[in-house]
Amino acid sequence: MTAVAPAGAPLAPSNIDGQTRVDLIHRPGEIEHWVRFGNAVAETIIDRRRRALWFSPGTILAFVRWRSNTFGTVLSRIDILTAAMPGQPLSTVPGVTPGGIPLLRLAGWPSVAETLAAIDAIDTIGLDPADICPDHWRQVHHHLTARSTPRTYTLARHRAWRLRQATASC
Repeated sequence: MTAVAPAGAPLAPSNIDGQTRVDLIHRPGEIEHWVRFGNAVAETIIDRRRRALWFSPGTILAFVRWRSNTFGTVLSRIDILTAAMPGQPLSTVPGVTPGGIPLLRLAGWPSVAETLAAIDAIDTIGLDPADICPDHWRQVHHHLTARSTPRTYTLARHRAWRLRQATASC
């Protein structure tokens, strides 16, 4: 569902039916905000360099922010968040309205690059990074913060998590 804002129209509403809005920007060589994974339910194109994505409560998404100036990179961040239910406690993140439940929050290009590599490894085994056990993102955060190697997410770990989910709902 893509909507295009008419020329001169105000920015899209910040909240649609309790959904989480993520503002994306693309100015090559200057600033880039993008979603690495997550299943958006709506999109609004604001202009040729900005758009907004909306995520349903409970959706896990990765939001990457990068900024540069004439001296090089000045900001590299990645946030893996769960879109919050209305009224649920959350953390604020620039560009995310109203915010989200943090699973991983890292700054600095080395940490961002390692997180992107962990996401790529999950893609490689054929899983959607938005559909894996949320605890995996927490352990990646803790290991990278401690400057150690995070555990690899495997199909066996994924099956075990799905079995835990199935038995918990009985």
